[in-house]
Amino acid sequence: MLHNMNYIALNIAFSDDEQAEILTAELADYPFESFETDAGTLKAYIPQERLADCKTEVDALLARYGVQGRYIAIETQNWNALWERNFPPVDVEGRLLIRAPFHTPAPQGTLEVVVMPKMSFGTGHHATTWLVSRAVLDLHVAGRRGLDMGSGTGVLSIVAAKCGAAHIDAVDIDDWAYANCRENIRANGVAHAVAPILGDVRRIAGQRYGFILANINRNILTADMPAYAAALEPGGDLVMSGFLEQDVPAIVACAARQGMALAATAEKEGWMMVHVRKG
Repeated sequence: MLHNMNYIALNIAFSDDEQAEILTAELADYPFESFETDAGTLKAYIPQERLADCKTEVDALLARYGVQGRYIAIETQNWNALWERNFPPVDVEGRLLIRAPFHTPAPQGTLEVVVMPKMSFGTGHHATTWLVSRAVLDLHVAGRRGLDMGSGTGVLSIVAAKCGAAHIDAVDIDDWAYANCRENIRANGVAHAVAPILGDVRRIAGQRYGFILANINRNILTADMPAYAAALEPGGDLVMSGFLEQDVPAIVACAARQGMALAATAEKEGWMMVHVRKG
């Protein structure tokens, strides 16, 4: 658990945003669990016990880029406060609460999912998670087989499993997401129903699903739409998010070309959910 660990912040002064992005991508190959940028400083957070294994390589990496790094121990309460700021609980109409272990538990009778966010979610995570989770609550997934594409923490898979889905494949291309998903499905008692899979859309070739959840982005959604359509059973549901209002016509048109008709849309904070159904 988070609060039993000591964390180290590696603070790196960077020259421009591009350098910060490159350094973040390079450091993501090591056991850093979160990154944030603040006034020309990139802060990369790592459990103290994991740093010893990779410090020599990380120092060599920084030297290669000609940047200075300072290691600073983080007090536990500050670390928790940092996550509180970056990861607010997601409350879906009082019917479902998605929270981190350090948030207040859901009231009795409310469906609850507890996830440890290992990396920053990026813009819109709260709104898009809310939109897709609400769609799942009303999708009648009980007894059905599903796919969570770009599963990240596994949160949508866990919601579907807690709504009675028979099986969900949770596919993500990131090593950290795969590991985090495995941890979260165990913590939520749904490891029997969710299968984490490391890879991209090619991993679903030949599979059949009653529903597919894809909270990614417009470009990946449109590129992968034929694969989703091929994997969906007739009458199956595809719920997509991770894009803005102006992207909806392109998403809907792309789905229509693959034989999937619009069933519903929803908006939150400028982010959109599009639900289509295969004919």
